[in-house]
Amino acid sequence: MTPGNAAGLVYELSRLNLVYAPQPWPFAAERRAEIDVHFERAREKRPGIWNGQVLMMHRHRFERGVLEGAFLQTDFASFMAWRDWGFPETGVTNCFSMGALCASDGGWIMGVMAPQTSASGKIYFPAGTPDPDDVVDGGVDLASSVIREVAEETGLGIGDFVADDGWHCVIDGPRVALMKVLRARDTAEALRQRILRHLAREVAPELADVRIVRSRSDFDPMMPRFVTTFLDRINFLDSERS
Repeated sequence: MTPGNAAGLVYELSRLNLVYAPQPWPFAAERRAEIDVHFERAREKRPGIWNGQVLMMHRHRFERGVLEGAFLQTDFASFMAWRDWGFPETGVTNCFSMGALCASDGGWIMGVMAPQTSASGKIYFPAGTPDPDDVVDGGVDLASSVIREVAEETGLGIGDFVADDGWHCVIDGPRVALMKVLRARDTAEALRQRILRHLAREVAPELADVRIVRSRSDFDPMMPRFVTTFLDRINFLDSERS
């Protein structure tokens, strides 16, 4: 089953089967001049933006609790233009993983993206667009990517939390957000203070602040729909199980 561009669908997945299968992305070649102009204008506002290589999913399906997908490689400028221009239909999907940090007292930990980042002001879990470093023996390892992104953004490591088995997958139009729940040993406020101390030591931290979310009353318009959809779903599931 392939959900296509449905919005707000949530799947519980037992595992991911993601491979690196490079192929040309016509959008990046056909609109190269426009993409380059768009990127340079963006870099005038945020000089720290780097045009590195990223991975985008060009084929996928859901089968019995497994996401099977194949990724191509492109430059960040092309990805950003595709995103900023409203995700025109070009045969790709933005598939990425997020570390959904849940504190010992039930609070969820999110970061406010710093002004110099391409997602300035957005509020969500530690995350990153897959890149070539995530390719291991021909596969795309998003589980390791989650741990790396959490460490880079928050300073927290694998000794600070226990990862749930499986994934929660939120389909939001052209986005496939893969949430790995990380259950931390500290309370939400203790985690927030630890992360803030980490950010204070960084020269150019990716996060400007840390938010604690305990209920829908803590939702913010800067939280993407895939984040609030996930929280609504996981809180419902946790209530069912308790």
